[in-house]
Amino acid sequence: MLAILAPGQGAQQQGFLSDWLRLDGVVENLQRHSDAAGIDLIAAGTTMSDADITDTRVAQPLIVAASLMTAALLPDLPRGTVFAGHSVGEFAASALAGALTEADAMRLVAERGAAMARASASPAGGMTALLGGDPDEVMAAIEAAGAEVANHNANGQVVAAGTLDALDRLAASPPNRARLRPLAVAGAFHTKLMEPARDAIASAASTAVPSDALFGVVSNTDGELLTDGSEVLRRLVAQVCQPVRWELCMQTLAALGVTATIELAPAGTLTALLRRELPGVATLALRSPDDLAAASQLIDEHAAELTCTTMPWQLLVSPAGGTVSVTAASLDSALSVGDVVVRIATRTEDLEVCADRAGHLVEWLVHDGDPVSPGQPLARVSAEALA
Repeated sequence: MLAILAPGQGAQQQGFLSDWLRLDGVVENLQRHSDAAGIDLIAAGTTMSDADITDTRVAQPLIVAASLMTAALLPDLPRGTVFAGHSVGEFAASALAGALTEADAMRLVAERGAAMARASASPAGGMTALLGGDPDEVMAAIEAAGAEVANHNANGQVVAAGTLDALDRLAASPPNRARLRPLAVAGAFHTKLMEPARDAIASAASTAVPSDALFGVVSNTDGELLTDGSEVLRRLVAQVCQPVRWELCMQTLAALGVTATIELAPAGTLTALLRRELPGVATLALRSPDDLAAASQLIDEHAAELTCTTMPWQLLVSPAGGTVSVTAASLDSALSVGDVVVRIATRTEDLEVCADRAGHLVEWLVHDGDPVSPGQPLARVSAEALA
């Protein structure tokens, strides 16, 4: 079974599109995406400097357009293929799966990049990767510094985001045995500091026309496999203020029985994570046109039909920051659709987190009274009710 992966911001490199332009149809493809985004993406991927393409307003549409372009060069994909994208890459994944048109995806990404750039201007923010260390100590250090967890990329690899002052405090008091690596991004993405950007993206998304996807999309929110286009679009809007749960996406790929992945251009980052976390899965990073023949062979070897379009479980996540109040009685409690499992008390309101499907509660991931952040997993619900 095959998964197609779309990378996120930071994967771009100066001139990475140059070799692709010699292939038939690539210039026309990129010109179409440039028109939708209002940016010269051919220049961005060939002659612009590293500094120019680090600009969020350029980087995000450039990365998504590159993924869409390289996907168009692949042979027809088997019906059981699934798509996943990291952060802004989820827009490319959603378009390729059929939940959005490519034009809508490029238009929304251009607005996303511009809105996130505006939101990053005041207060100035950034992101820092933390590699290694005790997970509890890492989380405690991030919270103590006044930062937030923006990405859960893999075991032992999280990304903190916040104001520059918060990241300075984190660097001054790092968790034991953790290495800190500042990232070349211009803002505190996937945190509450991006709320103005989320509102702008929501406004732009109101004119998009989602469709039920032809292929499954693995959501950054909680790793759930989606085909409902409206839900995909809702999550794309919300994700700008929520942590990217890429480790849950990889767990879903494993649970679905994915045997091979192809990462679209600008490829490499997600492939490295997959090789470490899922060593039995065949991987290919499309770094240049020379990789297309290997991609065709991989598609032939790992074509398989997806036998179900829903995960055997649902992960409930917190819709906002606040304090947990557990309402379900105990593990193995039978649940019906709409049953309230957890309440989150925020500063202004009480929010209900409900089961979206019938089943039973199989795992608590928080305790009553715990503080939680937006997007934090709360509980796992099976897809089948108890006999």
